[in-house]
Amino acid sequence: MGALDEGHYHSEIENEVNLELGFEVQPETVAIKDAVKVLLQGLGEDINREGIKKTPFRVAKALREGARGYKQKVNDIVHGALFPEAGLEGGSGQAGGVGGLVIVRDLDLFSYCESCLLPFQVKCHVGYVPSGQRVVGLSKLSRVADIFAKRLQSPQRLADEICAALQHGIKPTGVAVVLQCSHIHFPNFETAFLDSTPQGWVKILVTSGSGVFEDEKADVWTDFLSLLKFRGISIESAHPMLSDQSWCPSQSFGRLGQASAMTNAVLSILKSLGEDTSREELVGTPSRFVKWFMNFSNSNLEMKLSGFVRNRIDTRSHSGQVGSFKDGICSELNLSFWSQCEHHLLPFQGAVHIGYYSLDGLNPVGRALLQSVVHFYGFKLQVQERLTRQIAETVSSLLGEDIIVVVEANHTCMISRGIEKFGSNTATFAVLGRFSTDPAARAKFLQSLPDSCSAGK
Repeated sequence: MGALDEGHYHSEIENEVNLELGFEVQPETVAIKDAVKVLLQGLGEDINREGIKKTPFRVAKALREGARGYKQKVNDIVHGALFPEAGLEGGSGQAGGVGGLVIVRDLDLFSYCESCLLPFQVKCHVGYVPSGQRVVGLSKLSRVADIFAKRLQSPQRLADEICAALQHGIKPTGVAVVLQCSHIHFPNFETAFLDSTPQGWVKILVTSGSGVFEDEKADVWTDFLSLLKFRGISIESAHPMLSDQSWCPSQSFGRLGQASAMTNAVLSILKSLGEDTSREELVGTPSRFVKWFMNFSNSNLEMKLSGFVRNRIDTRSHSGQVGSFKDGICSELNLSFWSQCEHHLLPFQGAVHIGYYSLDGLNPVGRALLQSVVHFYGFKLQVQERLTRQIAETVSSLLGEDIIVVVEANHTCMISRGIEKFGSNTATFAVLGRFSTDPAARAKFLQSLPDSCSAGK
């Protein structure tokens, strides 16, 4: 790198650091940081621990980035983005603008759920019929949708607000919005041990229409949805509009009995983001968030590692073979897990695959115990690398010293906080004993993994 380029590089880094320092002392950021410290202390965490020392700032930065839509206006985006385009003249049909329906498909968005404050993923499809021989710049449709996504939302409100804003802003003949939303299904600590077939994601499809799209049975809806059929959307699934009243899994948590320092901290976060905390949809949000968040309190984990080893004989089961058995290498695949990233306090979930040696091809301790080990380490503030290592070390005391563990996970922090890498997946693995020295053994186990792991949606 030349001297000029190097100087420019260091200048950019310095400017970025200065901007971050300025952001850190803003009143909204300080309020969120203080609230996050209260939440962490409520879990029994040491807020000065190296792994979470900067977590309050990281959380504040992510939340403010995810709620920036409150400070943005649609008119600022749409104004000046309308372009004249002559349409059909003297004929029949849809003659506005270039002559008919305009669709932008597969806009990847994320929003924060107003019921639980967790991010949810959105695949957005927008269509409109131009009028007045004017069309809007296509990128503006995405930017308008993003304004409303970057607020605390429910799927139906998000669809309605995008639709209404475009109808008002560009005054077309009609606007249609279809949203495919995915919300992580996060069980509480108790039910996770009882549910043998856990649900990873809750999905919902919602629609909204204005103008010529107000009639759900109009032919123009058929045209629009026909162009979405390869996205897994059919006319039958899109109509009638689906209710999103109970789509958030946290609705089943209920409310805490009374206000606490932690619920007040969540209220402070909502206010700092620019929300009206008296809004009906937000009244139960602080208590639902706290009840979900307390799943990761170490005091709630009554199992002890010594208990795993002490009960090893009692839990042995020779009732059947494990997932695969070749040359003594056995596996237990697709053990589900949920956890909470200690860097951003956002959930990640996926699957754990365990390989080991067994001469008779049998799991001497049973799949249920291995699943319990996975849950034990999952329900804590974690990083995936540490989770993988801890599972491997504990399982080695149960199945022998020759262990390989692969963890595949989706991280919600990868779709929020400005990253927005939709569909990304993270894999980590730990090897002990023969698996650490025998590449052929590692290869045999890795080849046994499913093509599409259960960490995916």
